[in-house]
Amino acid sequence: MPARGDHDARRRDVSEAVWRVLADRGFGGLTLRAVAAEMGASTGLLTHYFPNKKALVAHALDLADERTANRPLRTAPPGLPGLRAALLDVLCVTPAATAMNRVWVSSWDVSLADPDLSARQKDRYENWRNRLRPHVAAAVSLGELPAASDIDDIVAASAAFAHGLVVHALFDPGALPPERQTAMLDAFLASLGT
Repeated sequence: MPARGDHDARRRDVSEAVWRVLADRGFGGLTLRAVAAEMGASTGLLTHYFPNKKALVAHALDLADERTANRPLRTAPPGLPGLRAALLDVLCVTPAATAMNRVWVSSWDVSLADPDLSARQKDRYENWRNRLRPHVAAAVSLGELPAASDIDDIVAASAAFAHGLVVHALFDPGALPPERQTAMLDAFLASLGT
């Protein structure tokens, strides 16, 4: 029986291979065979960790959640600067953010097909909107946005804008380099106050 440390090290190796496959091929290309090939191992080894495709997908989503939660984030003062920083953290403006977005966008298909995974995605996006909400509320209280602003509508529009820009940048990165994404974000934020 391998030592616990060996098992943990192997699990980390497996997770890294899962992540590389996800970043390169998305959830559509995530198979036991692809992960095994990435590791230079047999699929038999992987069945010790993932008895089926659903277990592999669940692990991949857990891994994406973990990497998302542990990524470095920008800091900015409350209000629109804070909202801008939070949205920039999502856009495809760095190679790491682009890889992360490729993983998340590719997860939508498998999540839409599975009620449990769909519920997890719903909760994930609700949590993200809840993290954006204090920035919008601060912008209203600081007078950066009109006092009559519907905070929840601005939060939803901001999240939708960022996700839409991510999708376009993933499919046409040449047309939407980081500088253009940032300029478009700044124009979007400026339009909120009018």
